[in-house]
Formats: sequence, structure tokens, C-alpha cells
Amino acid sequence: MHPILLDFGPFQLHTYGLFMALGFLMAMGWSILETKRAGLPHELVPDLTISIILGAVVGGRLLFVLLKLPYFLDHPLEIFMFWKGGLVFSGGLAVGLLVGLWEGRRRKQPFLKWLDCVVPGIALGQAVGRIGCLTAGCCYGSETTVPWAVTFTDPLCLAPAAVALHPTQIYHALSGFTVFAILVSLRDRFKGPGQRTGLYLILFALFRIIIEFYRADFRGTLGPFSVTHATTAILGCIGLWLFLRPQQRST
Repeated sequence: MHPILLDFGPFQLHTYGLFMALGFLMAMGWSILETKRAGLPHELVPDLTISIILGAVVGGRLLFVLLKLPYFLDHPLEIFMFWKGGLVFSGGLAVGLLVGLWEGRRRKQPFLKWLDCVVPGIALGQAVGRIGCLTAGCCYGSETTVPWAVTFTDPLCLAPAAVALHPTQIYHALSGFTVFAILVSLRDRFKGPGQRTGLYLILFALFRIIIEFYRADFRGTLGPFSVTHATTAILGCIGLWLFLRPQQRST
């Protein structure tokens, strides 16, 4: 893969950063369409998106750094080089949601209704961003003999070189596109406040927990599971509560 797309001496365009930016822009664009359809003040989307993006980047990077703390203690300046790869999506999602909650309350907006509008965009942005993970070699998979395995040869990639690996980045991207399609196609099926958000968290957790078993990069250990397994399971439980909550209220 090609972690550096363009190299003009002091200027380098990292492919990971490019796809992350594209993912954020697509998420924002789709969120504008959804909020317009829901009758929400869509002009707030850019401001809210910037706040949530900053929170997501900080949260995703913080969890990544904590998982690899000994390395970053020896290389402290690399903590801020997130454009080279190294964001944990579950950490970014958790902090991004907290920032969104704070911003929504500050602006006196219906938080769950807003979340229901933005989660399809989050899934879409996640899918696009994962293509950047593939180019950087982060979030790489375990060794495999499956015919669709990927082999990294660029020495700048974060994945082991010259080894056939599960393309977990592609698995993540496909899961993101699948969740996006489900949320869009079932837009009018689940109308309870927060129910669409709950469905997103459930689907995200389900796909992520499965894909985690094929990942080989270090994500912390909890016996046979990873730290990401635990954080994702918590998000899935929150999603289940949100999904069932409107039904409980109606009975």
C-alpha cells in the first residue's frame, strides 16, 4: 500500500489523512441532508461537526496512545502525528458522542433526534476512513491463507511486511457501508427518539466484535479478548437500551 500519496520534499500528503478528511466531509454532507429532512436547523451541522470531529480525533488518538503507552513514552512527539495512522474508532465514537451531547445541550437542541440524523453519516465516514487505514497499514489483520489476503510491501506501512494478512481494514469498510445502507433503508421504520442511534450502535458493535478476532495489531488484552472488545461491548449495550427504550415507553 502507499501511506504517502505525494512527496514534495518538506511537504507530504499522507493517504490516511486524505481519506480521513474525505470521510469527515462525507459524514457532514450526509448529515446536512438528514437534518434537512427531519426539519432540524441544518445550518448548525458544520459547527457541530467540527466540534464532534475534534472530540473524536482526541478520543480515538487518546485510546490508541494508552494502548501503546510504553512506545509513546519513548516517542512523545509522535503522539500528535495522528495523520500517519493510529486512531481507535470506538474511543473516537465515545468522546465524539459526549462532545455532541454537550454541544446539543448548549444549543438547546434535541440530542437524540440529532443523533438519529447523524449516525448514518458516521457509518459512511467510518467506511471511507477505513480505506485510509488500508493505505497506512494500521488496524492490520492476522496471518491468513485466504485468497483475498493482502500483503504490505511499503516499509513505511504500519503492518508487518511481506506477510499475507486478513484485510481487516476492508472488513471494517464493508461493515461501515453495510450499516449505512441499513440505516438509510430503514429510515422510516424506526421513529422513536434514539432508536436509529441504538440500531447503529448495535450493528457497529456486532461487526466490530467479530472483526476484532481477525485483528493482529495490539489493542490491549483482557484474557482472550481485547480492550476494544470491552469498549465496543459497552457501546453495544447502550445501543440496545436506546433501541428498546421507545418500545418500553409505548407499552
